[in-house]
Amino acid sequence: MCGILGLLLHDPSIDAAPEICEGLSLLQHRGQDACGIVTCGPKGRFYQCKANGMVRDIFDEKSIQKLVGGMGVGHVRYPTAGSFNNAEAQPFYVNSPYGIVFAHNGNLINTASLLHFLDATAHRHINTSSDSELLLNIFANNLQQTGKFRINEEDIFTAIGGLMKEAKGAYACVAMLAGFGIIAFRDPNGIRPVGMGVRKSATGSGKDYLFASESVVADASGFSEWVDVKPGEAVIITRGNVARRQVAKPAVFAPDIFEYVYFARPDSVLDGVSVYRSRMAMGDALAAEVKRVLAEQNLSVDVVIPVPDTSRVAALNLAQKLELPYREGFIKNRYVGRTFIMPGQQMRKKNVRRKLNAMALEFADKNVLLVDDSIVRGTTSKEIVQMAKDVGAKKVIFASCAPPIRYPNVYGIDMPSRTELVAYGRDTPSIATAIGADLVIFQTMEDLEASVRQFNTSIPKFDCSVFTGDYVTGGVDEEYLAALENQRADNVRTKANLNGADLDGTAPESTISSSGPINGGDDIVGLHNTWQR
Repeated sequence: MCGILGLLLHDPSIDAAPEICEGLSLLQHRGQDACGIVTCGPKGRFYQCKANGMVRDIFDEKSIQKLVGGMGVGHVRYPTAGSFNNAEAQPFYVNSPYGIVFAHNGNLINTASLLHFLDATAHRHINTSSDSELLLNIFANNLQQTGKFRINEEDIFTAIGGLMKEAKGAYACVAMLAGFGIIAFRDPNGIRPVGMGVRKSATGSGKDYLFASESVVADASGFSEWVDVKPGEAVIITRGNVARRQVAKPAVFAPDIFEYVYFARPDSVLDGVSVYRSRMAMGDALAAEVKRVLAEQNLSVDVVIPVPDTSRVAALNLAQKLELPYREGFIKNRYVGRTFIMPGQQMRKKNVRRKLNAMALEFADKNVLLVDDSIVRGTTSKEIVQMAKDVGAKKVIFASCAPPIRYPNVYGIDMPSRTELVAYGRDTPSIATAIGADLVIFQTMEDLEASVRQFNTSIPKFDCSVFTGDYVTGGVDEEYLAALENQRADNVRTKANLNGADLDGTAPESTISSSGPINGGDDIVGLHNTWQR
């Protein structure tokens, strides 16, 4: 999962970089592996700063001052397809045609055919294993076909429409054309989110425009009139015009339901649905299921405790419905990253106890109902259950706001290997045994969908592939899944990146380059990167 952002200020003399940096910090939960900003200044010149690391570590006052220009694109990343290579920090850039900067959230499922096309037919060099670079070059090649000295909005819409015919999978994208404007588009199924907002400019004579993965960025930056980019839609914004067009044939609108379960911030609104309200509804629905299962098992619960932070909203509503005490039994160290998106099983396991501390006062001699948003690999859940027992819990019952995750995600969430998923090949009692809980209770699929859809009944379907194995785009078979697992499994990725990071997750001393070839002419072929260690 990644976070994307594009900003165009009406006054080109005001630098966009400080606001882009602030916006990226609000999207940091979507990726902590790498971040980057590219701005466009006078005469269409691009200025770049990107590297592996978090926003607060990469962007200081000095680096932001070097990012000149009144429009720009930003990105926060954690790796899905591809690796941890420094060169895969986004945004990406190509100088031909016209100078294009590109940031992407999602994952493609037909990368092999696209690579062959770009190599054999388009003769475009791909320097990384990131499918974001593939999308950029497909877009660039389509624009190249115009053969024009200067392009217009019609040419851009045509190029994006062609891209949507060629690229299969999930993608929400923000792009910038040198001296022209910013662009956003979304795959025909609308799997990944992106929206736009507007505000009066600082001078009061025009309007500033924002694209972002989540509405919270608009709220914090004073943008209003937030609207989602529609599935298959492209939006082009210049300082003189805003143009929107449906460029792909209608497909089933199916946003990823896991955005509401886990990834998105609770203060965001995605596709007209408040993430906070949907999590409240998940708690209400889960309460009914918990009540039913506890009655069947002749068990009682003394206290409801959430696993911080995502499950707090649901756990509170569940406790209220069941008329049980709600307690904060785990205290979180806020300076450790989200364990689910940490690379490597060993690193995830080691960081659970660094991240959380159990207060014996709330667990001792009690039957405890722990509530979490989901159970993925089970690593975190197992450690948390053991922590509860270590401080004296009599029984630990684990309730998940989502159904069992039994299938890999192919649309941009790092759940690649079925064998890594604790629910794969296991029934509910076996899952409880695997994580050490006395009982596990899962939300039903029907209740999860209803919890979100009730706030926007026009959404016909959600991508629930991690629960059901039904991939909305089609084109995902056993052969594809096996190849994906081989590419992305933890042991393969660690081996492939021994030169990119030590096993404890710390980066070696090296100079971060741009995404262009490292051949001595990087500043000519790519962009100069202002980041320095």
